[in-house]
Amino acid sequence: MSLLNPSAAGLLRDARRIVVFTGAGISAESGVPTFRDDLTGLWAQFDAQRLATPEAFHADPDLVWGWYEWRRARVLHTEPNPGHLAAAAIEARVPGTVVITQNVDDLHERAGSRAPVHLHGSLFAPRCVAEAAHPAPVPELAAGVGEGRRIPPPRCADCGWLVRPGVVWFGEALPEAALTAAVDAAVACDLLLTVGTSGVVYPAAEIPRLAARSGATVIQVNPEPTPLDRVCEVNLRGPAAEILPALVAAAWKEI
Repeated sequence: MSLLNPSAAGLLRDARRIVVFTGAGISAESGVPTFRDDLTGLWAQFDAQRLATPEAFHADPDLVWGWYEWRRARVLHTEPNPGHLAAAAIEARVPGTVVITQNVDDLHERAGSRAPVHLHGSLFAPRCVAEAAHPAPVPELAAGVGEGRRIPPPRCADCGWLVRPGVVWFGEALPEAALTAAVDAAVACDLLLTVGTSGVVYPAAEIPRLAARSGATVIQVNPEPTPLDRVCEVNLRGPAAEILPALVAAAWKEI
C-alpha cells in the first residue's frame, strides 16, 4: 500500500457513481503498441497519421485495411492485465459504474467489463463505408496478416460497399452516441478514475475536466505527471497494473 495515497481507497469505497476513464497507458502494459509505435515491417515506411484518414482508405483500401488487421492481430495476442481486471472488479462492486476508454482494443471486454464506452471506436467493430449505422461481422484474420501486408477489405452484405475499420480517423468526429454517454456519465458521477491517459487528446481529454467541474472527485493513475494533475484530488504515480489492483484491494479488503 505504500504506492497509494491513504485517502484514495476511502474515496473509492465511498463513491456511488463511478467512471473509470482509460487511455493508451493501460493497454501498453499488456503489450499493445501505442498508435504510432505499431509501425514495423511493411508499415515502417508509413506515417501513422497518413494511414488513419478517410482519404487514405479511399485511395488505397487494401493498404489501410491490412494495417488495421495487423493491429487487430497484435491485440489478439495480448491479454488483459490486472489493471483491466481491477476496472471490471469496480464495476462488479459498484452497480452503474461506467468504463470509458480511448482505446480501440477489446481488453476491457475480455477482462469482464460489460459495455465499455469506446470514444475512439474499436478494431472489433467494422462497419459499412456507405452506411455508418450498419455494423459488419468481424472477419476471420486473413492468412499472413501477422506478416503485415495489404489485405482487401470485405464488402457489406447489405449494399456491397466496402467495409472499413470501426475506428475514429483523423478529421472525423467521435461517435455521437459514445460521446453523449461519456459526457452524461462524467456529469453524473461522484468519482472519476483517469488511468493511463495523457490528457492531451481532445475532445476525450475533456471528460475528466468535465467531471471535476461537475463536482466529482478525480483520481489519476499514471506513471508520469500529465496536464490533468491540476484537476485531480489524488495523483497516484505508477503503472495501472499495480496501482489499480492495490487500490481496489484497499477499498474493499475482502476482495
